[in-house]
Amino acid sequence: MKIFKTRREFQQYALELKRAGKTIGLVPTMGFLHDGHMSLIDIARAKADVVMVSIFVNPTQFAPNEDFDRYPRDFDGDVAKCADHGADVIFAPEPGEMYDADASVWVEETSLSRPLCGRSRPTFYRGVTTVVAKLFLLAQPDYAVFGLKDAQQCFVIQKMVRDLDFPIEIIPAPLVRDSDGLALSSRNRYLSADERSRALSIHRALLTAKEEIISDRQAMAAAIEKAKSAIAAAGGRVDYVDILDCRTMEVPTADSRQVILAAAAFFGTTRLIDNEIFEI
Repeated sequence: MKIFKTRREFQQYALELKRAGKTIGLVPTMGFLHDGHMSLIDIARAKADVVMVSIFVNPTQFAPNEDFDRYPRDFDGDVAKCADHGADVIFAPEPGEMYDADASVWVEETSLSRPLCGRSRPTFYRGVTTVVAKLFLLAQPDYAVFGLKDAQQCFVIQKMVRDLDFPIEIIPAPLVRDSDGLALSSRNRYLSADERSRALSIHRALLTAKEEIISDRQAMAAAIEKAKSAIAAAGGRVDYVDILDCRTMEVPTADSRQVILAAAAFFGTTRLIDNEIFEI
């Protein structure tokens, strides 16, 4: 397995692979890999000749008061997991390598990124789309795999690829849960045992709301409020619970078919997200 630390060496290798007619699958990550990430690598392995994994804690998607400095990192463990799942290349730059000191160009999606996490983290998606665009230009992938735990991110990247004509197929991958139902996340390690137990209320509240909405489409507002109350009753500080049309990321209309019921909440200092995507 090859490991690259610089943009130019990584890009040169990717271009050599393309000239040789190889297909490339890219899995962008921020490291501290878990089984959810492994599922993305497995999907890329089944699609492409060469699988690349980027490991980069991207500073531009963190606000000043967020957890960039303490975001969990375990590069040696990540390398071992990538090797076990058949990745061929790791790209692991330092922030000073990824961004020039006088960098001033951003890639920004201005529609799908506005609600949910975009509302409470207004600089987040600009950082995401910019770094992903850079990774696409460096890795030259035919396929890129993104997990649906952050479904909004996946929708935003799909829109960026469409609008900017990247010749890449975006593959959405199912959200992966632990045995107790908690959505896998690198940040789960921040949770105490008590916080983790109470955080299970997020998924339970979403499942209850989903059942109520499927049973009665007119019950959306009431179901959302009940979900917020259930999470708060478990000790969570609710950032949002909302239901939106997956295509427009706006309030569902009579024409909406597939929706996302999404939540974000803090347990202790840890912000967790979760969602259910379903047909109505």
